[in-house]
Amino acid sequence: MHVAIIMDGNGRWATQRGLPRSAGHRAGAKTVDVVVQAAARQNIGTLTLYAFSAANWARPQPEVSALFALLRRYLATQTPRCVQQSIRIEIIGRRDRLSQPLLEAIERSERTTAACTGMRLRIAVDYSAQQTILETCRRMMQHGRMDRSHFIETLAQVDHSSLTTPEVDLLIRTGGEKRLSDFLLWECAYAELHFVENYWPDFDSHAFTEALDAFSRRQRRFGHIAPPAIAAAL
Repeated sequence: MHVAIIMDGNGRWATQRGLPRSAGHRAGAKTVDVVVQAAARQNIGTLTLYAFSAANWARPQPEVSALFALLRRYLATQTPRCVQQSIRIEIIGRRDRLSQPLLEAIERSERTTAACTGMRLRIAVDYSAQQTILETCRRMMQHGRMDRSHFIETLAQVDHSSLTTPEVDLLIRTGGEKRLSDFLLWECAYAELHFVENYWPDFDSHAFTEALDAFSRRQRRFGHIAPPAIAAAL
């Protein structure tokens, strides 16, 4: 199962409490740890977290710097724990605009966890699904091969993913907004969407389990007609 999460509301959570936005991001980082552990316990195959979008560069520079510092700290502290639990870390998105120290931290975490065979933890940084799709198409045109399997392979390469990724089964978004915000547009073609009013720092393992329970009650037809027995029960 592939679960993707748009972790929204850190800044608003802090503002409501009269705190600087950076305090919200620090609280959100703690929630990341809680949810990653919950997902691993639930035997989720792939967990993709939206940490920093390409559009987030428009935020004040101090906030951007604080977010990247948090990411570096998370990778430094959590990589050994991921190794213990056989969680493989992958950072998807552009890398040409990231600082050298952050790039080194990313590469070190990916290299250290490369042999892990448990859950794949994908963190989207400087990510834009539209840009990823455009770059994928550009590379395919250069190679002169246009088919679905090659598109998926090239998409993974563009995202710096060593393996192709299954389509998203469940997309969770916190913070009360109801949009995809340029996140995994190809992979979310048939995703079930689950929107939560709580801001990300207030999301916890119980809320994650509730989202999985809601997903389990949905009927996924993928364009087909439900079998008669199921349709009669609806």
